[in-house]
Amino acid sequence: MVTHSNQRPRHNPDEELAIRHWLDQLGPHYSAEDLKTIAGACALLVRHRGDQILDTGEGLIHHLLATADILVELRLDHETLIGALLNGCLTPPELTEAQISERFGPTIGRMVGDLARIDQIANADVMIAAKDQAQHEENLRRLLLGIAKDVRVVLIVLAERVHLMRSVKALDEQRRRKIALDTQRIYAPLANRLGIWQIKWELEDLSFRYLEPVEYQRIAKLLGGRRAEREAYIASVIETLRAKFEEAGLRAEITGRPKHIYSIWRKMKRKNLGIEQIFDLRAVRVLVEDVAACYAALGIVHGLWRHIPKEFDDYIATPKGNLYQSLHTAVIGPEDKPLEVQIRSFDMHRHAELGVAAHWAYKENRGPDAVVQRRVVWMRQWLELMHEGEDGGDFVERFKAEFEPVHVYVLTPQAKVIELPKGATPLDFAYAIHSEIGHRCRGARVNGRIVPLTQALQSGDTVEILTHKQAAPSRDWLSPHHGYLKTAKARNRVRQWFKQLDFDQHLGQGRAALDKELSRLGITEKAHLDQLATRFNLQTGNDLLAAIGRGDLAVGPVARQVGEPRTEERRDTDNRPAVAPKARPRSAESRAEVIVEDVDDLLTQMAHCCKPVPHDPIVGYVTRGRGVTIHRRDCPNVRNLPAAEAERLIRVRWADQPAGASYPVDIQVLAADRKGLLRDVSSVLSDTDTDVLSVTTSTDRRRDTASMRFTVEVHDNEQLDGLLLKLRQIPDILDVRRTY
Repeated sequence: MVTHSNQRPRHNPDEELAIRHWLDQLGPHYSAEDLKTIAGACALLVRHRGDQILDTGEGLIHHLLATADILVELRLDHETLIGALLNGCLTPPELTEAQISERFGPTIGRMVGDLARIDQIANADVMIAAKDQAQHEENLRRLLLGIAKDVRVVLIVLAERVHLMRSVKALDEQRRRKIALDTQRIYAPLANRLGIWQIKWELEDLSFRYLEPVEYQRIAKLLGGRRAEREAYIASVIETLRAKFEEAGLRAEITGRPKHIYSIWRKMKRKNLGIEQIFDLRAVRVLVEDVAACYAALGIVHGLWRHIPKEFDDYIATPKGNLYQSLHTAVIGPEDKPLEVQIRSFDMHRHAELGVAAHWAYKENRGPDAVVQRRVVWMRQWLELMHEGEDGGDFVERFKAEFEPVHVYVLTPQAKVIELPKGATPLDFAYAIHSEIGHRCRGARVNGRIVPLTQALQSGDTVEILTHKQAAPSRDWLSPHHGYLKTAKARNRVRQWFKQLDFDQHLGQGRAALDKELSRLGITEKAHLDQLATRFNLQTGNDLLAAIGRGDLAVGPVARQVGEPRTEERRDTDNRPAVAPKARPRSAESRAEVIVEDVDDLLTQMAHCCKPVPHDPIVGYVTRGRGVTIHRRDCPNVRNLPAAEAERLIRVRWADQPAGASYPVDIQVLAADRKGLLRDVSSVLSDTDTDVLSVTTSTDRRRDTASMRFTVEVHDNEQLDGLLLKLRQIPDILDVRRTY
């Protein structure tokens, strides 16, 4: 809402007359009891806000009445109208949410409280970098949906925005453009998601009028007629179609709309077309019972008017990628004007409006978000009930009871919106802003009050982090029992801080451990630590020693790497490649990878459940007709064998393995979700020359973690251990293990 610019006497006969006239018009739509309650809200409005005008020059009461009138056109209930009339009344200190709840009930009290929070957020000026603008706007839309526990709150916000856009002509150009830009980027897409087309179209056209006045006037002139005339044309087409369908015995529901100016302009720009090439300036939609009726309706349309060549799409036979189905055709309609006709079944329409085909996501070029889509579907279903004249009260209560958001949207003091998982704390918020702010956090203010760092944040909270230059993380923050941190990202940043804090201590421990292991192995060669570090995906030799000291890296593999000759030392002194000795013929016993003790020439195969590799402790299981299956001794399928089946286990051992033999093994990686994570893991696999047979990944948005499962080929356990070790050294990796 725009600001109040000045005041005038509370008693204003014109406003009281306007209220009485508006209440008289409501009579046919609301009960006497409802009208009495609405009148009480109007009296409260006059008493507390009758002296206020907006900087558009309009009286506040007239603005609120106009907003409520838009909601009447949407056929909303009396509680919604009262919420709209009392919007902003919490600003004076003499009125509180509790007082409104006591007078009009807790539902209206919560609605007015939510509207006050939304108004504070919507009017905040925030500086956002261009690269972050789109995400900020999306987060703001989600914040509005998150704060509004009642769908009617969002409808009040949208109705107020419509009347505001109708009234901004009196404002200066800079202020007018700012309001229009917010409308175009935030409020019109929100109306689109809820399927409130009349509001969406008007918001888009009005914002376009002030943002691109020259283009707006050009398109309006090219249309060659006022919107009212185009609407009358559509109504005439609908009547013609309805008569033809009734004559053919075809049950159909027909709606129509003239394409609005902003939509025409976008299509002309997107497809580089002239207005004469836009065939859906006028369009009707026909809903019928089934697929057969769709094609029957198409035949009637093409029998009435001449079809425009190349302007027919059969999305029933060939659905779109999001499973959208419909018939689209363009014809030369009455008065030789192009007309688009969409034909679909009722089921197809429900899928298009509420299912995965719901087009707001791809119209906004956004991927699916199950949580947001689910909430939008609930809201649109409630709107359908209201439009059908049913009581949506129970539906709203069920919505609030069943819908459990998984994210909260909170604000910085500069009004930037931050998305966090539900249950996140001010400390999670601090780390979401910047790691250093999290490290130096010593307290937080939420909505101006000091709160514990363990307090769960709610959508719409404004959070200010209190820091100290000398502050540092506490180890208590990592304890799940204390409840300081909810997000994996924040916990990982704290762990990294403590790793760095203990670096010097770990460095000394790692150096001592490496020297001891080199001595035990009898390796006297000087360790080139910086070269070794690169083999383990580390930057410096000191990083390598510290990793050993922390226990992140086993000292044995590092020491053995020190003893390995370098590539240049593997050549003869005359600089010729050394000739590899001929392979020694393998004995009959070593022909198989695994030897069954005391038995020759038995067919063996590796178990797919545990995928043993050389040097794993193994056992054989005698199958019925398929030889011996080789399992790891700790395989669950072996450990859980019934007593009768356990008698089929036999002793086996590894044979000498052929050079280059490889074996599949499954690896599970759990990490804090971040950009570039899969790239870093793939880099390690590539650097170690590991063949990847398959990979599956999934993301847990609730915990902000990513899970990856790889099937890779390794030669033996030593190679596998080295691979697991290098994967654990990737930043943000939480766990790496071999699975079966």
